[in-house]
Amino acid sequence: MPRMLALSRIPRRRLVLLIALPVLLAPVLLSITGLSFLSSTPATPRQPENKRLTRSEPGPDSDLDHDGIPDVAELRTFNDRESFRRWFTWIAEMQFYELSDEWNKEQRDCAGLVRFAWRESFRKHDRAWYQRMGQSYDPVASDVPITLTSEPLGEKLFRTVPGNYTPRDIAENKFSEFADAQTLKMFNATFVGRDRQQAQPGDLLFFHQPWVQKFPYHVMIFLGEPRFASENARDWVVYHTGASPQDAGEVKKVRLSVLDQHPNKRWRPLPGNPNFLGFYRLKILSQQVTSEE
Repeated sequence: MPRMLALSRIPRRRLVLLIALPVLLAPVLLSITGLSFLSSTPATPRQPENKRLTRSEPGPDSDLDHDGIPDVAELRTFNDRESFRRWFTWIAEMQFYELSDEWNKEQRDCAGLVRFAWRESFRKHDRAWYQRMGQSYDPVASDVPITLTSEPLGEKLFRTVPGNYTPRDIAENKFSEFADAQTLKMFNATFVGRDRQQAQPGDLLFFHQPWVQKFPYHVMIFLGEPRFASENARDWVVYHTGASPQDAGEVKKVRLSVLDQHPNKRWRPLPGNPNFLGFYRLKILSQQVTSEE
């Protein structure tokens, strides 16, 4: 009763305000409480924007890119690929100036030049190697981690049939120490294009002469800018002309711009020439990697 009397003495306007005030403040209190609750909730951690993806080393039998070459036989880092390119193009170019005694005379043809430069690029370039090859060779790059003793291929560097790689391939002779130009194109290289602007040093150029029954394919090695006598140009190629019973053939080094004017149009490396198949990249160089290099 006394409390009711006290309230009755408060003016009507002030009484209305006292009753309405809790109602007006309720949304504000709820919003503050909600913000406090949200601020106490752990935030989702942000991923670093520049984090680089990594990939584990391939298994000994993996062929993740399905190109028929075991992943462990492919050069997986930029530095290793560049080292191979420098050795490969340098050894091939040197055959123009002086044929190495290490190059078997019976295998001196266009594909034989590719096989020889490829194989020698995988060797350990120590003092004994330089003594065998000759005095004119220089250490143009670091050695690549793959050698002719590396598993699983060893010296059988060249795939000879289609299909993905499996552990049975070596025993089933699907790899060989020998490969002609057609085998190199079909099973050991991938098409890059017919535009020379897409070519990189160490890429291969292929020509096809279907009327030539025995060796219809011909291959050249793209040097880009050579080690010697570049003439400030970066469109050089080197190749062996091929051997015959009457002619042992020879190694030639020439610019694409010169071949563009070849008197026989079928040897011109131009997109409009149906006999020019284009530029191809060795599969051991064409793998894309995401790991840090």
